[in-house]
Amino acid sequence: MSEDVSNTIRELLRGADEIIPLSELEAKLKLGRPLEVKAGFDPTAPDLHLGHTVLINKLRQFQKLGHNVTFLIGDFTGLIGDPTGKSVTRPALTPEEIKQNAQTYQQQVFKILDPELTKVRFNSQWMNAMSSVDMIRLSAQYTVARMLERDDFSKRYTAHQPIAIHEFLYPLVQGYDSVALESDIELGGTDQKFNLLVGRDMQKAYGKAQQAILTVPLLEGLDGVQKMSKSLGNYIGITDAPNEMFGKLMSISDELMWRYFELLSFRPWSEIEGFQSAISEGANPRDIKFLLCEEIISRFHTIAEAESAKQDFIQRFQKNAIPHDMPEIVIDLSQGLSIALLLKQAQLCSSTSEAMRMVKQGAVKINGEKISDSKLLVTENQALVLQVGKRKFARIRPS
Repeated sequence: MSEDVSNTIRELLRGADEIIPLSELEAKLKLGRPLEVKAGFDPTAPDLHLGHTVLINKLRQFQKLGHNVTFLIGDFTGLIGDPTGKSVTRPALTPEEIKQNAQTYQQQVFKILDPELTKVRFNSQWMNAMSSVDMIRLSAQYTVARMLERDDFSKRYTAHQPIAIHEFLYPLVQGYDSVALESDIELGGTDQKFNLLVGRDMQKAYGKAQQAILTVPLLEGLDGVQKMSKSLGNYIGITDAPNEMFGKLMSISDELMWRYFELLSFRPWSEIEGFQSAISEGANPRDIKFLLCEEIISRFHTIAEAESAKQDFIQRFQKNAIPHDMPEIVIDLSQGLSIALLLKQAQLCSSTSEAMRMVKQGAVKINGEKISDSKLLVTENQALVLQVGKRKFARIRPS
């Protein structure tokens, strides 16, 4: 393998989970021509979040290496509904919802990708042109047994949970996208691995050269456990206001911060390793997290807005003497918990009666905001900071 190809592989592997097969990607890179790289996104929600950008960042990397990038909007697959990771049949979106969401995707993706070097395609272009005979021929390329090798289908089948026939069509249609676009490389999250492999099979069945596959990890949300998802509420939207983005990013744990640096930062890895060394030598993790916040917010807003958000955060939190090294406690808030019971479980008050008394005295704050309702029900799916008086603090992480 030439040194140039070796360096390119090393660069592409940063923030990637797997390349399948690596030997084929190496061979494609040696062809000396721009490769056709694609990634598909179903417009299932009106806005993109940082979890989506892990994949888009990788597309940007291919662009900078001189390859052709296609941002594929799955307006046809969105009508089916991606069954990946679902324990029940997923409701399909309406054509109106898909159209509206697709418009926002096109606007937002160019905050990362170069619009002049990006092809935006819709898979309805070729799928709507398919006849019923064509669809039957497509379905004939795969067996039910192979479909049931997919983990989520297998689990549902074993548990006697229904699987609708149209759900089997989703991987086939995604695979046919690779045929239509004659892609050399397809990118996707680790949860899409089965579908990406179907793309290789479809290309072979239709007499096309098979694509290589590059998978990227799923970014954990603010809770540090579940993947970032709008439905779970643990997300940071790329259209969120700068102050909101800054506050959410500062709420992540110090450990999760390195995961965000790895998957979201454009800084050289040597610089990130320098940050880790600085912390081991006594630097405040808060200051390193500030750098992560500023980089990400500047990407989607402006440098000035990132700096303003930082100063606002410092003014609201640091001047209130909120310590960085407060105890961290995991508490289940999925069903809601009264503020009094939460304060007791967090060991900030000895009893619920004391907790209610502290609330009535105005001595309790959540994320720097004073709480006046002693009967408040706290329902959160992201980290929050509890404060009682001037010196008692705890960071609560939902389980």
